Amino acid sequence: MSKKVVGLTICALLFALSLPTEAQQPVKVSQIGYLSNAVPAVDAGRREAIRQALRALGYVEGQNISTLYRNGEGDVARYPALLAELVNLKVDIIIVAGGSSLIRAATDATKTIPIVMVGQGLDPVEAGLVESLARPGGNVTGFTDFNTYLGGKRLEQLKDVAPKVIQIAVLSQAKNPRNMFEYKEVLPASAQALKLTILHHEVRNANDFERAFDAINKDRPSGLSVLGGPLTNRNQERIAAFAIKSRLPAVFDERDAIDAGGLLFYGADVTESYQRVAAFVDKILKGTKPADLPIEQPTKFELVINLKTAKQIGLTIPPNVLARANKLIK
Repeated sequence: MSKKVVGLTICALLFALSLPTEAQQPVKVSQIGYLSNAVPAVDAGRREAIRQALRALGYVEGQNISTLYRNGEGDVARYPALLAELVNLKVDIIIVAGGSSLIRAATDATKTIPIVMVGQGLDPVEAGLVESLARPGGNVTGFTDFNTYLGGKRLEQLKDVAPKVIQIAVLSQAKNPRNMFEYKEVLPASAQALKLTILHHEVRNANDFERAFDAINKDRPSGLSVLGGPLTNRNQERIAAFAIKSRLPAVFDERDAIDAGGLLFYGADVTESYQRVAAFVDKILKGTKPADLPIEQPTKFELVINLKTAKQIGLTIPPNVLARANKLIK
């Protein structure tokens, strides 16, 4: 056998022996912390939207990412402990799915771990969470749906669906910053333009709903607007059942409330909102700092109407409204 052949054989063997070593090189698994205040059954669909969007970008659960899920169940007092747990586990990113109180708790827990927010209803600049939308400046970035600022648009939609509505009861959670801002700063101007009278009713705990329902019935409104918050979100079926029993056309600012029996929703496309979180995660894992990632806003909005509920309260939806609805639940 010639020296040339022997040399080639040795090279081939060395190459073959090197393959298993390269194949065994560990793949970095990035840890993603996820904290939500949504009802677990609802949150499951939102988490899946993020998971599918991450997969499209090449991130597969259990292969190169690992997500640690936590849920505060709407209890603000639990946020610090849950966040401390994620910080101690040294996650690479924390996704915060909730309002300003949850995001602020996250920033209190860490100034170094990147935080990606989704579902923030207030302006994050006015809420003091970031320096600006274009350049957040700290360790927080993400997607804000500005849902609170759509309260006037929801009143318009309710008026279009039920033209006879002239007096609207507004149900909200007491001491909820987002709810208070919407009721005081957003709704009055729109109500005046639409010639609507609004009456405010608050609930403080789960046992307070029956009292609020009795008070609403005494006011004899012709419509109902439900402002989302941890407490009202966890009692959507109860609120929807009350509206149906009282034959009140009701508009909600949470999409899942319509699946629970609510009549009407208008707001940012929830699935798109959560899908867009994946792009932030991707860029941060590749080295971009949250401070340099502009905060994004909704590009898609949806009008969802529950026709079954409309029938139960004896309401006929005008054809022009049906035509522009994004989804009809039958």
